[in-house]
Amino acid sequence: MKELQEKIEKAWNDRALLADELYKNAIEQVIELLDLGKLRVASIDEGLWRVHEWVKKAVILYFPIRKMETTEVGLFEFHDKIPLKKGYQHLGVRVVPHAIARYGAFIDKGVILMPSYVNIGAYVGSGTMVDTWATVGSCAQIGQNVHLSGGVGIGGVLEPVQAAPVIIEDNCFIGSRSIVVEGVHIEKEAVLGANVVLTQSTRIIDVSGSGPVEFKGHIPARSVVIPGSFTKKFPAGDYQVACALIIGKRKASTDLKTSLNDALREYHVAV
Repeated sequence: MKELQEKIEKAWNDRALLADELYKNAIEQVIELLDLGKLRVASIDEGLWRVHEWVKKAVILYFPIRKMETTEVGLFEFHDKIPLKKGYQHLGVRVVPHAIARYGAFIDKGVILMPSYVNIGAYVGSGTMVDTWATVGSCAQIGQNVHLSGGVGIGGVLEPVQAAPVIIEDNCFIGSRSIVVEGVHIEKEAVLGANVVLTQSTRIIDVSGSGPVEFKGHIPARSVVIPGSFTKKFPAGDYQVACALIIGKRKASTDLKTSLNDALREYHVAV
């Protein structure tokens, strides 16, 4: 990996090296490792998520070394630089038409792709459901047994290379039409109700205790979250601005599916 990283860094700093087969091969090898799940854009190191900037650089460099190609699938035609992912039967992945994943995205065994889209550099853990018209952006990290409900938008990130990707940890439930972008981190077993929008500037307010506690950029583990609003003063008057409200926690002591159902019933969360 160290040798690969050195080549990627050199090519990043000197784009003339992209004409050299040695450096092209290094870039292609990184993308292959991403596709196989043997390398990730971000991973946990001693309990903390770490972004591997050089891997993101390889993804960016993959585009200029590729040529535009036409791909035909029956009546459908595509014209792009990045090939589509293949070999789903061997991978143990269920893919419903018209689900599309790009080469360079890792999709683990037991994943179900309804008509959806997974971009290059993304990681989708085993047992996860990517539901109808959900999108998983470039380099997004999705854990095991996650449910991305219909129309969910998980943002991608390539540049700047130091920017963290969206991270959704194991056993999370993301409600219909929710949007998670700009490197927001959702910790394990959290539940997002329908239409929750999370960006780095979104105010995330825990209202489950005696007083509000505010977060930005991440949702604590097992939180149950719904869309909300707060009043903000503008020169033209006072208006309601969107926020996210943490209204409770899933129970750590119960079965995850039972806990999820209980949370949705108890807090009347729309999904």
